[in-house]
Amino acid sequence: MLYGRLDDLRDRAAGRLAQTLRQSGGTHQARTEREAFSAMYRQQVAQFDAAEHGLVFGRLEFDGGERRYIGRIGIHADADDYAQLLMDWRADAARPFYLATAASPDGVKVRRHIKTRSRNVVSLDDEVLDLAVADPSRHEGLTGESALMAALGASRTGTMSDIVETIQAEQDHIIRSPLAGVLVVQGGPGTGKTAVALHRAAYLLYTHRRQLEKRGVLVVGPNATFLRYIGQVLPSLGETSVLLSTIADILPGVSATAHEPPGIAAIKGRLDMAKVVAAAVRDRQQLPADAIEIVVDRQTLRLTQQACLQAR
Repeated sequence: MLYGRLDDLRDRAAGRLAQTLRQSGGTHQARTEREAFSAMYRQQVAQFDAAEHGLVFGRLEFDGGERRYIGRIGIHADADDYAQLLMDWRADAARPFYLATAASPDGVKVRRHIKTRSRNVVSLDDEVLDLAVADPSRHEGLTGESALMAALGASRTGTMSDIVETIQAEQDHIIRSPLAGVLVVQGGPGTGKTAVALHRAAYLLYTHRRQLEKRGVLVVGPNATFLRYIGQVLPSLGETSVLLSTIADILPGVSATAHEPPGIAAIKGRLDMAKVVAAAVRDRQQLPADAIEIVVDRQTLRLTQQACLQAR
């Protein structure tokens, strides 16, 4: 049913795209609108194509008998019914899939992990959070890490994969942090910082789409190799409008191509250079004679000379 509905939605978007592309002529406004609709339908088709692999990966069974299927995108039934067939993993109602535990089940009796290959279900893993409904004959009990361990043991490719099926509670808190302000995530190499950051970008686009599509979302990486490595994560989550760039290419139309000699590069790569750069920045700082007003998240802040002194 889910893949059939996905096919219907994709065919509908592809048909509308083809119809839009067949149109020609018209006023400047008509051409602008045509380009906007073409971009929208292309994005929809790309989103449905990306959701093809691992469309559904979870199911929640609640005390009252309700069942929620969790997947990469949200899918409703046809216009006459509009029942929720598949819930987007970023929706608030899908959050118990990542946070429910036996100690705090949030009404969840059973959490099922669904593993698919192409359009076939290859494995199911049930976590029974309420022992009262466990079936002793099936040796059901409190389990919670088999899906995660399977993901950790999976073969690796040359690109980063998404972790949407195995997001842990601590990661979920970071991913769903408020949009306002600056969020800093620290950790050693290989602790999942980049994966969490990319999933946070997908979550923010889902939750604040109208605001962020106007402003844009930029992911900055250290080099092109890194960007190629992470390049398929956001498209696999249905987000194709995020711009990935290196620091050297961040200014449109300008690319930094110079290379430092090995000796100079080694010096600049030392930890001591951080102190040198910090001292150079401090030496060039100028305190404002008068207070400066700046706008942050639609709020006007007053930056005084005293505040600047304290910040130094």
